[in-house]
Amino acid sequence: MKAAVLEKLHEPLVFRDLDTPVAAPGEVLIQLKAAGLNHRDLWIQKGLYPGVRVPAVPGSDGAGVVIEAGDASGEKWIGKRVIINPAHNWGEAKTHYGPDFKILGLEDQGTFAAYIAVKNEYLTEMPAHLSYEQAAAISLAGLTAWRALVTRAAFTGRDKVLITGIGGGVAQFAARFAVAMGAEVWVTSGTDEKIGKSVGMGVKGGFNYSAPTWHRDFLVKLKSPRHGYFDVIIDSAGGPGFQKLVDLAAPGGRICFYGGTTGNITDLAPAKIFFKQLTISGSTMGAPWEFRDMIGFINQHKLYPEIDTVMPFDEVNRGMSRMERGEQFGKIVFAI
Repeated sequence: MKAAVLEKLHEPLVFRDLDTPVAAPGEVLIQLKAAGLNHRDLWIQKGLYPGVRVPAVPGSDGAGVVIEAGDASGEKWIGKRVIINPAHNWGEAKTHYGPDFKILGLEDQGTFAAYIAVKNEYLTEMPAHLSYEQAAAISLAGLTAWRALVTRAAFTGRDKVLITGIGGGVAQFAARFAVAMGAEVWVTSGTDEKIGKSVGMGVKGGFNYSAPTWHRDFLVKLKSPRHGYFDVIIDSAGGPGFQKLVDLAAPGGRICFYGGTTGNITDLAPAKIFFKQLTISGSTMGAPWEFRDMIGFINQHKLYPEIDTVMPFDEVNRGMSRMERGEQFGKIVFAI
């Protein structure tokens, strides 16, 4: 089978003919039709992700059709269009993943290939309104957004929500989920163009965080009291700017972050947090039941992911370069 292989760190992926996987008992063989690109794949290529070993076939997001079953338990899946849950071995706890947790595309072969063998428990039927390319854009970013927003931040449709860095896939899913639940949603971005595009997704508006006083401007525009405005804030940046989110949070607000692209969180004033009774939490990808709930919600509300570009599979390196430059708005997807 054709696969995109990372043979050396810091080098482009190369296409190789590998043996087609064989479905073991409890697994099925999927003919992949599309694969989504994530920043995780870029970090793996650069050796910035823990435990990277080469050669490796990256890719966590994939959608396709089941063509074989490893035993009778998987026969019901044959011929079905499926989306893969890449969060494996979560464990029993609802609060955190267990010691054996892993994400598809690092230790195991990922979705940048023509075929993949996956355990039956990580399959969900694709929502009928989605194409393979749209379905392949969901899993990692959608699940991360769902857990951060719904589980960790205890979001309700009555909350006022701020989502930072709206150019990213997780942020866009969080915005779509919150808008679909009827919330008032605002965003930040480093470009006015991406803020404008997000308004087309149903958000109220946003501010460019490159302006030094953007957070104060936010409160002025929203005619907010000095003690804050947002019930829920979803952040991917961390860094010194995190203290501004504390100022924007309303009393009793919940701030959840799932990344740290701008570095360590510094200079937080404890009094601002305890007097406002804020809850600050971290999050990653989610549990199997959260994945099922997320796909069910997408199906119920007929939501579509934001697609930046669909590229032929043999242009995987062009897609990774586009992501590295930060040019995308939405997901980059490869048609296999």
